[in-house]
Amino acid sequence: MRNSQQSINPPPMTLERLKKFRQDVYELLGKAADATMDLMDAVLTTKSIQSFAELCLSPLFKRKWPSLYEAIEDVRPQRDELMKLYINEIPDIQEKRVIVAGDHTPWSRLYAATLKDRTYQHGPKVISGDPITLGHGYSTIAWIPEESGSWALPLRHERITSFDNPLTKGAFQLKEVSSELKVRLLSLWDSEYGCAPFLKLTADIKADKIMRLRSNRCLWGIPFANKKGRPRKHGAKFQLNDPSTWSAPVETVELEDPVWGTIEIKRWNGLPERNTADIPMKIILIPIL
Repeated sequence: MRNSQQSINPPPMTLERLKKFRQDVYELLGKAADATMDLMDAVLTTKSIQSFAELCLSPLFKRKWPSLYEAIEDVRPQRDELMKLYINEIPDIQEKRVIVAGDHTPWSRLYAATLKDRTYQHGPKVISGDPITLGHGYSTIAWIPEESGSWALPLRHERITSFDNPLTKGAFQLKEVSSELKVRLLSLWDSEYGCAPFLKLTADIKADKIMRLRSNRCLWGIPFANKKGRPRKHGAKFQLNDPSTWSAPVETVELEDPVWGTIEIKRWNGLPERNTADIPMKIILIPIL
């Protein structure tokens, strides 16, 4: 089910396998690989970091403090090859889907006036009382190996420049990851991505998408035939925060959850956005009690 560059099933984790994985990563870092490996070890093993320079005090960082900055400045990791290396850690799963999650994370650098390419990001209310900040944004797509828990394997993690945006970067990352897998991915996205532009950007990508939708989102039902004029593209209005506009669900299921008790799940089919009439969505309502 994988291409020739991918293993069928990764062997069990052993010390020798971990050493080989680290060596493979090391060979893809380019310049300053030694200092960069030390820096990564310091980040992974330091519980609380008050400043970047503090990382040079880690016993795993065997160089002097200027090497911290030289590692960041000189390293040129081969991102595509590193992604393929990480994808090799995903086992072939016959009964379960390969699940990935994409997200956009802001990094506030409000007082770094000389930092290049800062952009406005959604974050703490620090500018004129609005929920925005100034800094860098990062887009991450990660493999989610567990049904519950906090472990994830980032496959691509890249800065969103001022010439890009979270939607285009997320679509690019999803396309790159899906192209390296023979199985069809199931991708998870927050409400920032639940919009017509992202649907258009990812329509041709070999992956299914589950996205949260904002409560003020407005969708449209299946168009009904009209006697005159151009055929309709949209049917009746379906506004998420107005139950009076909802049509009857095509399916209703009740489940017993050990934490939440009885949960009623409803599903509607064929409800596109206004600007994506050719990309219908299935809407699933899970009430939060």
